[in-house]
Amino acid sequence: MKISKIILFLFFISTSIISVKAQSEDEAVKLCVNNYLNGVLKGDAALLNQAFHPTAMLRTVSAAGAIQDIPVAKFVGSMPAGGIQTKGGSTKLVSYSYVGVSGLATVELQFGDFKYIDLLSMLKFGNEWKIVSRVFSRADLDAQVKGMGGATAPATVANAPAKAAPKKSTANVKPKADDGW
Repeated sequence: MKISKIILFLFFISTSIISVKAQSEDEAVKLCVNNYLNGVLKGDAALLNQAFHPTAMLRTVSAAGAIQDIPVAKFVGSMPAGGIQTKGGSTKLVSYSYVGVSGLATVELQFGDFKYIDLLSMLKFGNEWKIVSRVFSRADLDAQVKGMGGATAPATVANAPAKAAPKKSTANVKPKADDGW
């Protein structure tokens, strides 16, 4: 009887530790994203510098169709005093996901008549998450993020050729005398 109580106690302790670890990791990812969102909203360079890795790059496609790279230092330095809230802007976390040391968040920065949709790539350095890349698009206010998000089933590609049936294993088949080997 005592052994079963001890095993039950150890089970509850171990699941509690795993749950706390998962929650703290979740909170660390959200902290990074919220530092970015609050930094943009308030124009807070310190929060933005906490969110971004110093070598982070911001990327989009220019009107001419070329990749446009913006160093994070230039982005932070060009933040309007008081942030986007002074221009009627708001921020929103759409989704986030992570595994191991990599993560991705989708956020919206909304203004009066348009919004930016940002895809934030993050990496974990020690116990801290940092944005290493911001890929963004300017969009109409009614534009919606599309895609599968956290789908668990493998995606199928439309018009993809059908998969051939798996071949039977020949690992244990005795080779013919004239099989070319």
